[in-house]
Amino acid sequence: MARSSNTDRAPSRKMGALRALVPFLRPYRWMVAGVLFALVSTAGASLTLPIATRRVVDAFGTSTEQLLDDYFLAFLGIAALLAVGTGARYYLVTRLGERVVADIRRALFDRVTGMSPAFFENIMTGEVISRLTTDTTLILSVIGSSVSIALRNLLMLIGGLVLMVFTAPKLTGLVLLLVPAVVVPIVVMGRRLRVYGRDNQEWIAKSSGNAAEMLQSSATVQAFTQEGAVRARFSDLNERAFASARKRIATRAIMTMIVIFLVFAGVVGVLWVGARDVRAEGMTTGELVQFVIYSVLVAGAVGALSEIWGELQRAAGATERLSELLQAEDTVIDPADPVAMSRPVRGQISFEHVDFRYPQRPTQAALEDMVLTVNPGETVALVGPSGAGKTTVLQLLMRFYDPQGGRICIDGVALTDMARADFRRDVALVPQDPVIFAASARDNIRFGRPEATDAEVEDAARAAAAHDFLTALPDEYDTWVGERGVMLSGGQKQRIAIARAILRDAKILLLDEATSALDAESEAAVQQAMERLAAGRTVIVIAHRLATVKKADRIVVMEQGRIVAQGTHESLIAEGALYARLARLQFNTDS
Repeated sequence: MARSSNTDRAPSRKMGALRALVPFLRPYRWMVAGVLFALVSTAGASLTLPIATRRVVDAFGTSTEQLLDDYFLAFLGIAALLAVGTGARYYLVTRLGERVVADIRRALFDRVTGMSPAFFENIMTGEVISRLTTDTTLILSVIGSSVSIALRNLLMLIGGLVLMVFTAPKLTGLVLLLVPAVVVPIVVMGRRLRVYGRDNQEWIAKSSGNAAEMLQSSATVQAFTQEGAVRARFSDLNERAFASARKRIATRAIMTMIVIFLVFAGVVGVLWVGARDVRAEGMTTGELVQFVIYSVLVAGAVGALSEIWGELQRAAGATERLSELLQAEDTVIDPADPVAMSRPVRGQISFEHVDFRYPQRPTQAALEDMVLTVNPGETVALVGPSGAGKTTVLQLLMRFYDPQGGRICIDGVALTDMARADFRRDVALVPQDPVIFAASARDNIRFGRPEATDAEVEDAARAAAAHDFLTALPDEYDTWVGERGVMLSGGQKQRIAIARAILRDAKILLLDEATSALDAESEAAVQQAMERLAAGRTVIVIAHRLATVKKADRIVVMEQGRIVAQGTHESLIAEGALYARLARLQFNTDS
């Protein structure tokens, strides 16, 4: 799925995009049937009013008092039916809209949370959020209001035209001559509305994505005094969204004016003919009144449909964008018939001639012909300069991406043959940039194993050297740590992430610069905890500070996506190659 832009996406050209909503409506057939019944009932009641009005007008001078009472009681009954039907329609259609949109949002969220990181290289998170909110709100307005209003007015239009034919065929024929003049601007300008509506939503999504990114990076923006540039960028996107909205609004306003003028001009002309027929006694006054009322109902229905058409166009564009996300193909998928992870897990890891290039950098190899076997219970350290491919190894091992060549296995079974959720249960990851959720410290640690007890959470925190600072917080473990852990220091975030991995109690442990933000004392404590944790587990650790990996069973040196050496700290020092140079620089600096 390509990054969103106004140039790489074709605008919606047909209302058929709304058919994508049918699967979400299907489970609520009874509610849809109730809405349709209420619509037909209220439309039918409305269409009987002109007939009753004609009878009252024609019989006003000759009817008895009892007959007039009966007519007005009938009016009251019709009003009661209209009130009940309209209330039922409002309740059912509003509930249906809220229910369907809630289902769409859940389906969309379920879809994007299962997408691999490669998917988010091509779309901004803020744009996804915009689709979850702005686009679904559009759909809510359509399902919860516009569609029912459109159907009601369509029934009024069809029913009114039919009854106009029975009331005054001649006048109705004159009205029908005006239909092409009304339909043409709706069709022509409706196409432009589709384009403008989709364009407007695209710019709104872009501005939302930009705002989300900048707000999440507010400290960096302020540190580099780029507030003005950031504001200018958002203002530009915001103005582009407004400009596209202005085009849509102007087009819709012009279309509405044209349609309403043509409709009512035609009605006035037809009434002029009708008035002359009454004078010539070609029709009764009641029939003309009945025809006038039907004409007003039909004209009002056409005007309402022309307005709602624009809303339906925008909803079609929103549905199309949501469908893109719901139908987006991920580059990483589970096999149709996955092989079950054999348990107990031994923890053997093997990279068999693995080649990998990131989707956004297809000409640059991140890993090239990588061959590596990590034995069960072994601790292997990956070292090398930045960009050597160390973090890529962990991302491939978590199957965030699939290699273009070779395969990766756990206990002899290829990752691509297993369900991702199956083997990931036995892997614990501490990323280089730890993710802290807007929740309590306890909940952040428990994220590693939701069923863990409070005692187990605190034991994991002690092992990660986090217990002391957590108990010093205002509410200890139950302290809310803020969005992305803004109330914590970098080292505190890292220790919570380590505690989360310890609590997971997985057979395979992946540490990507897990102690880089710790002070010397905390690092020493965590290192001791890691050594205890590593017993009986397979551990792959990435570290730029070589002092933290000296005790690893094996050190693998990487450069430009290749393994250039491996061995113990002492043997690699003796070789005098890249590792020895890195060690000499670091240890000389430390001294």
